[in-house]
Amino acid sequence: GMHPDERPIFQSQRYDRYQRVFELWVREKRIYPCGCSRKDVAEAAHAIGLAGNVYPGTCREGLQGKPARAYRYRVPNRVIHFIDRWQGPFSQNLRLDVGDFVVRRADGLWAYQLAATVDDIDSRITHIVRGADLLDNTPRQIYLWENAGKTPPQYLHVPLVCNTVGTKLSKQQGATPLQPEKLHEELDFAWTHLGFSPFPYDSFAAFYQEATRQWQSRWGIT
Repeated sequence: GMHPDERPIFQSQRYDRYQRVFELWVREKRIYPCGCSRKDVAEAAHAIGLAGNVYPGTCREGLQGKPARAYRYRVPNRVIHFIDRWQGPFSQNLRLDVGDFVVRRADGLWAYQLAATVDDIDSRITHIVRGADLLDNTPRQIYLWENAGKTPPQYLHVPLVCNTVGTKLSKQQGATPLQPEKLHEELDFAWTHLGFSPFPYDSFAAFYQEATRQWQSRWGIT
């Protein structure tokens, strides 16, 4: 019962678009091949006092005799700061907290940062609502938006639904799937998790209409 304002786009059909962006970045020297495995990254980062998942720039000036695995986007020693509409102020130093990040993976697939940002720019997205587990991806995407000469969207990262030990509910963690036959229970759980009070309704359409009104009122959307 939820319908998009425009025809959705599918990443599986956009390989050529991503390839054109990738080739542009190669010409602009924004990206470079990297021969490091995850173990290589962790060991090199540890050696200079960085967290194990921060890329220390090992292959920035060449592959050091290793075959290319992935391609990385160069980042400056710069702090990206933004105000998340739910989480509040958030800052990240691209070089020290993340390092040059992958845009094409070792298996040849496009990485999330490239595909999601290109899709959002092409779709003229102005507001992004997603889970809080993606909050720390946002500064990298803002940097890509700026390099494309575009104004980044506004972001809102909602709290995750977690199990009793604090792990995000997901198929990977064996979470119980949503049950369509328990529509009211599922909707009420999601709605109250977002901090709203339950209200009576007799159909999904009625729920969606009232929920949309309350959401717009809460976040000042007209």
